[in-house]
Amino acid sequence: MSVSNQQTLQVIDDLSQLPAAWDALLAAQAQPTPFMQRAYLAALQASGSASTQTGWQAHYLLLWQGDALIAACPLYLKNHSRGEYVFDHSWANAYAEHGLDYYPKLLCAVPFTPVQGSRLLAVDDAARAALVTTMQSEAQRLKASSVHVLFDTLADHDATQMAGWATRQTVQFHWNNAGFADLETFFKTLEQSKAKKARAEMRKVREAGVIWRSVPAAQATPAERELVVRCYSQTYREHGNAPYLTPAFFETMFTQMPQHWLLCIASHPFASHPEFEGRDFACSLIALDPVTKVAYGRYWGALARVDSLHFDACYYQPLQWCIANGYQRFEGGAQGEHKMARGLLPVMTQSAHYIAHPQFAKAILNFTQREQQGVAGYLSELVAHSPLRKDAPHAHE
Repeated sequence: MSVSNQQTLQVIDDLSQLPAAWDALLAAQAQPTPFMQRAYLAALQASGSASTQTGWQAHYLLLWQGDALIAACPLYLKNHSRGEYVFDHSWANAYAEHGLDYYPKLLCAVPFTPVQGSRLLAVDDAARAALVTTMQSEAQRLKASSVHVLFDTLADHDATQMAGWATRQTVQFHWNNAGFADLETFFKTLEQSKAKKARAEMRKVREAGVIWRSVPAAQATPAERELVVRCYSQTYREHGNAPYLTPAFFETMFTQMPQHWLLCIASHPFASHPEFEGRDFACSLIALDPVTKVAYGRYWGALARVDSLHFDACYYQPLQWCIANGYQRFEGGAQGEHKMARGLLPVMTQSAHYIAHPQFAKAILNFTQREQQGVAGYLSELVAHSPLRKDAPHAHE
């Protein structure tokens, strides 16, 4: 499909056919993450986790100039808004109330992954702008109501802003390594009440007899890999939801991208639960970027309850590993003010939205501008209640 005299558009719906040039272009971006690599994206589709059958119809765009890939993006034609972490259900309801179809829509994002990173892969700003124009044209051709670029970077966002797209912002909670010698050194930078609470939570888990170990995916046994899936599924069931990810997805990740995964596994004597005596019963799965030294909290679960286990599994154990292994940042995922009490600090993330319907575009732009003011106020309030001691080194970096 021709875009201009010099550029050609290729649309890919079978992600196993993504060219090697995709990963090469990704590596050249400002914020590449493992979640945008071909292997990760293809595994989501091939495993049935994010496929046409589950409402994620791949419609990836690649712009070529001769034999050179100059721009590309992950794009899905969707008939629902699940698995996105930027919520637009009220927009869909407003469309329905006016007798209009909000679905299908086009989504430029990594399924089930609220991690900020490069979305509009491009060799330069001009190629990125051409990609934005192409997404808008595809929305019109496919009769999609809108296009949404989630958890994008500044370069991505600048390109959409030049085209007049609306902006939405959300708050996440991240931890930064200020050269801590160990976890206790980090705790000493927290306000006394927060540090006391963190130590108490870890002590409860330890005194309950729980023993932790960190296992790189490449060294994990079949039983340890199976535990990840069981714990992940258990967490979703406890919240009344069906798991998004299939066992086949996890198995592909552990075999094709093992360098990007760490298992924090807990075992327990459990005299009161003989079925778990001396066995592994809980797991926190951490995603790793060995190049940028960033870790991401992804999935966790437990087959039996222990007081404060969640906080130890999802925060203290990963932070302890990051410090020991020289990782510079740990991202705790979407939402959750309780993360601040454990030393993770609020940061702003953003997304961009193109609305095809002129009247709705104007109304949504007004809404997002008001929403931004509210989010900015919320962030300011969180910053004012920082868990860090005012006199702690690096407290204000």
